[in-house]
Amino acid sequence: MDMKKLDFKKELKDFYSGVSAKEFSIVDVPPLNFLMIDGQGYPGTSQEYQDAMMTLYPLSYTLKFMAKKTGKDYVVMPLEGLWWAKDMEVFTEAFMERKDEWLWTSMIMQPDFITPKMVAEAIEDVKKKKDPPALSKVRFEEYTEGLSAHILYFGPYSEEGPTIERMHNFIKDQGHDLRGKHHEIYLSDPRRTKAERLKTIIRQPIK
Repeated sequence: MDMKKLDFKKELKDFYSGVSAKEFSIVDVPPLNFLMIDGQGYPGTSQEYQDAMMTLYPLSYTLKFMAKKTGKDYVVMPLEGLWWAKDMEVFTEAFMERKDEWLWTSMIMQPDFITPKMVAEAIEDVKKKKDPPALSKVRFEEYTEGLSAHILYFGPYSEEGPTIERMHNFIKDQGHDLRGKHHEIYLSDPRRTKAERLKTIIRQPIK
């Protein structure tokens, strides 16, 4: 009998596959577990960012194959990013002009049956096979985002600024304040998708 493959984008529809592109919405995101790597700079030019990608994906797929051996198969989740800066205006008016000031956490969500022990074993396995440059920076943590506003955005990453600004205005109009870090979930592979068709969930925690 074929093993059922879980797709957590569907299991967690309100936070991944079911986000509206037409209007902003407010959701309460539950605590989720992630592999995370921190860094700084613009993804297009930052070696640190490329190193993170070369580490997170092999580790996530190693964990998937480890889980499959125990009878639990699933689709590896999309890349996500938390973004912030010492001056948060960086993400509105001067979105691209000050991109080297961006601070980030790149991360991939892991199912709740992935344990710290499994992650430690996967790190050792990946180290033996590939030893990617950011492996020592990986951490496995629960991230609690809580109450947040979000929208599904279509288009180039470089043109997100107006949508982010509109979301911030929506949050204030709803009587909330901004909290925490700007969050993006990358539902498309930029290597295979035209820039105008890229799908990204843009999310902002609120209070």
